[in-house]
Amino acid sequence: MIVLETIKSSADITRVFSQGKRFGRGSNMLLVLEREEQHGSIGRVAFVAGKKLGNAVWRNRAKRRMRAACQQLQMEWPGYDVVFIANRHTADLDFAKLVDGYRKTLGQAGLKAE
Repeated sequence: MIVLETIKSSADITRVFSQGKRFGRGSNMLLVLEREEQHGSIGRVAFVAGKKLGNAVWRNRAKRRMRAACQQLQMEWPGYDVVFIANRHTADLDFAKLVDGYRKTLGQAGLKAE
C-alpha cells in the first residue's frame, strides 16, 4: 500500500489553488502543482469538499470516497501536490466510475496510475 502525505497547511492548499493546474471536470476535478522543495519522494494530497455543496455528512462522505479512490489507484507522484475537489456528484456516483474517472484525469495530468 502506498502512503501519501497529507497537505495539512491551509497556506499550502491555497498555493495549490492559486498556482496549480486544473484537470478534469465534473466529479473528477483535481489540481496539480509541482513542488519546488522536495521532501523525500512522497507526494502530498488533500481532499476538499466545499460547504456550498452540502452538509457535513455529505462533505465527509465525499471526502471518504475520494480518499478510497486514491488508495485504490495505488498512485505515487513524488514531488507533486494534488488536491482532489468534490462536486455535487462525488458522493453519489458509482464508485467504479469515480475511480476510473480519477485514473483518466491523473493520466491527463501526467501522473501515472498502476
